[in-house]
Amino acid sequence: MSNPSNNRLTQEEVEFYRENGYLLHHKQVFGPEKLRELSDIFEEQWEMVGRKLNRELDTPHFRDERLLKFLLSDEVLDLVEPLIGPNIGLWSSHFICKEPVIGKQTPWHEDSAYWDGRLTRFDKIVTIWLAIDRSWKENGCMRVIPGTHRDGFSEYEEVGLKDNIFETEIKKVDDSKAVYFELERGECSLHDSRIIHGAQANQSQYRRCGYTMRYFATDAKVIPEKNEGFKIWLARGKDIAGSSFVNA
Repeated sequence: MSNPSNNRLTQEEVEFYRENGYLLHHKQVFGPEKLRELSDIFEEQWEMVGRKLNRELDTPHFRDERLLKFLLSDEVLDLVEPLIGPNIGLWSSHFICKEPVIGKQTPWHEDSAYWDGRLTRFDKIVTIWLAIDRSWKENGCMRVIPGTHRDGFSEYEEVGLKDNIFETEIKKVDDSKAVYFELERGECSLHDSRIIHGAQANQSQYRRCGYTMRYFATDAKVIPEKNEGFKIWLARGKDIAGSSFVNA
C-alpha cells in the first residue's frame, strides 16, 4: 500500500525537477519489511554473479518477476506520475553495486544516449535510484550536472575500461558544477534520462548498491526492431503510442 504523505511530490518539487532535471527524495520509499525483501532479492542476484559488478544485473526483473512487486508499486509510481504523467511504461531496471575499495568510476554520460533509436522520444523518461546501501560521496554516490537535460545529446570520447565501468565519456564536463546524490538506505533520487551524470570510484571500505527503476510516458513508442527480446510493462494508465507491452 502506498503512503501518500511520503510519495506524493509537492508542486515545488515537481517544478524543481523540471528546471534542474533531478530531485532528491529524502524519505523512505518502502516500509521496512518491503525494503528488506527487495534487499534480499538483490543479495541473491549479487551472489549469483560472484559479488562483482556485472552486466547480468541489468534488467533483473526479466528473469525474476518478484521484482515487479516493487517496480509496479504505488509507492514508486506515485513519485513518477507527477513528473511524466498518468500513462506510464516500465522501461528497465538495474542493480548497480560497487564493491568496496575497487569499485570503478562511472564516466559522465546521458542514459538517453545509450537508448538512441530505441524510443521515439526521451523528454519524459525518469529514473528512480533507490539506495539499498547508504550512498555517500565517500563511496562513490551518483552526481549530476544540473540543467543539462535541456542540452541535447553530448559528444563522447573513448576512455577505456581499466578504471571505468564503460568505455566512453562525455567530453569537457565542468565537474565543479556537480551535485552529489547523498542518500540513506531506503531513500531515492529521481533524474531525467537526458541529464549528464556519473559517479566517482568507490575507494572506501563501504559497498554502494542501488536499484534503478526506469519509466517512460507511453506517448513515446518503443521501436520493436531496435528492442529485440526486450520486455516492457504497462505500469499505470494506458498505452498511447502503440508499444508492445507484455501485460497490455
